[in-house]
Amino acid sequence: MQPDLLLLKPKVYNSYFKQWTETNVAVKDGKFMYIGPRGEESFQAGRVIDASGLYMVPGFIDIHLHIESTMVTPGSFSQGLLRNGVTTIVPEPHEMANVFGLDGVLEMINASRDCEVDMFYAIPSSVPATSLETSGGSIEIEDMEALLATGDVICLGEIMNYVDIITDPDCKTNRILKHMKEHHPELVIEGHVPKLLDLDLQRVIFAGVDSDHTHQTVEGLKARIGAGMFIEIQEKSMTPEIMDYLIKHDVSEHFCFVTDDVMADSFEARGHLNHIVRKAIGMGMAPEKAIYAATSSPSRRMRLYDRGTIAPGKTADFQLISSLSDLKLEAVYKNGKEAYTAAAPSQPKTAGYRFPDHFYRSVQLHELSEADFAAKVGVEDGTYLCRVMTVQDGSTFTQESRVELQAADGCLQWEGSGLGMIATFERYGKHGGKAFGLIGGDTIQKGAVATTYSHDNHNLLVVGHNVKDMLLAANTVIRQQGGFCVVSDGEVTANMHLPVGGILTEEPLESAAESVKRLREAMQALGYKHYNPIMSIATHSLPVSPYLKITDRGLIDVNAGQVVPLIIEKR
Repeated sequence: MQPDLLLLKPKVYNSYFKQWTETNVAVKDGKFMYIGPRGEESFQAGRVIDASGLYMVPGFIDIHLHIESTMVTPGSFSQGLLRNGVTTIVPEPHEMANVFGLDGVLEMINASRDCEVDMFYAIPSSVPATSLETSGGSIEIEDMEALLATGDVICLGEIMNYVDIITDPDCKTNRILKHMKEHHPELVIEGHVPKLLDLDLQRVIFAGVDSDHTHQTVEGLKARIGAGMFIEIQEKSMTPEIMDYLIKHDVSEHFCFVTDDVMADSFEARGHLNHIVRKAIGMGMAPEKAIYAATSSPSRRMRLYDRGTIAPGKTADFQLISSLSDLKLEAVYKNGKEAYTAAAPSQPKTAGYRFPDHFYRSVQLHELSEADFAAKVGVEDGTYLCRVMTVQDGSTFTQESRVELQAADGCLQWEGSGLGMIATFERYGKHGGKAFGLIGGDTIQKGAVATTYSHDNHNLLVVGHNVKDMLLAANTVIRQQGGFCVVSDGEVTANMHLPVGGILTEEPLESAAESVKRLREAMQALGYKHYNPIMSIATHSLPVSPYLKITDRGLIDVNAGQVVPLIIEKR
């Protein structure tokens, strides 16, 4: 039996020992056939590569991410991944599921079938995440069974409504967990449990949720690992304290690196999972340990036992790297075939998959008028203590602060107060619900931003400091059936069209990156102070992310899991 490919003398990463060995590697039928000293004297390979001086590592595996966060289709996403050494992902399309339900998930799977990168899907488990928002679709237990029957899914995606797990034994989330434990006991169940400790944390684990990818502290990390949880470290958890703990303790089997959400401009400029691994190495983690956390430990977590290591019989997904410190990539091989080479990178192209026609007509909203932004509170004239959503740089969490404002003629007098208005409009044509609140902190200080890319319900979200700019931004997005629009002094300063479900563009990653860069710069020009203003504003409507959020149902106290009034009391 002769190999298709023979690589001579690369420095091969052995995952089992976390060591390097200069040796030869033979590949046959898309799998590793032999790793050892035998070379051309023993094999007559179809292709021979002199890989001396290069490091050979498995293709990176990202087991927790949302393609929709990059706002491109799976085809464009796949092209970007290969250029960064990522060969397998486990995407969870709960954004598209919130817009179209089961159809949204199935179409994302269909759009992935011809992609070079392997995409094993996670079932969106929390659609909608709570009963405190209106989404376009839902995923019920029967939908989950339909997805499991396709053979394209390998886990239950992040369980987000941890409050209900703890407080409501008969909630939808607990019913889902009970069903899966009874009918699919081997199914991996992913979690989203920020800040939980002690009894609350262990109640969630007892319910069947045994991983967490949210922002970690050392205390939380130790509590989770000690209770048997698997931890997925994304960039915002890579603090010096967390990295020091991961470096100094023998926890390689209990964590991996993930990206979760990567904006298109960051993807294009810095990379993907390779950026996380490179950063870990730069923070003092041994390359062998960092690579393990992006290959072997994630593959084991998802029971993808056919990949993540360079060993006989494993899938021949691998990278050739010329420098470990910066992971300088020379070539990527998928199933034993060259998929990318730095010497002759492929030209960007638009993905060819066409979604069903109704995916391009998902915004069921008439154009708005100034009356839609009237701050009607239905109280007598006077001074009132009001809740304010306060944005903080460095986090997608928002705080609740309080301020006194005047009410006159039944409306809150917010313009000129230094605060902005945040408003949301149900856009699926279900009941026309809308809500408004006040916003301050590190957000925009003038102008307006509107978007249908608002987690997770993707209703129309508008933030602004004057009604005219808010109206222009909102109606621009409505007219183009979805997107992201920034307005300043009556002029559109940035506009990204997102025609697929109001959340995705069909442009190549490079074009999307340019659009996102312009959005980011336009928002910063309005005074937004945040490491990621697009993700920050998009999570203002996420009622599972602490602490004060807004949906079409009203202001949400996330920890309490309930709608709270804008006005607290009269002064």
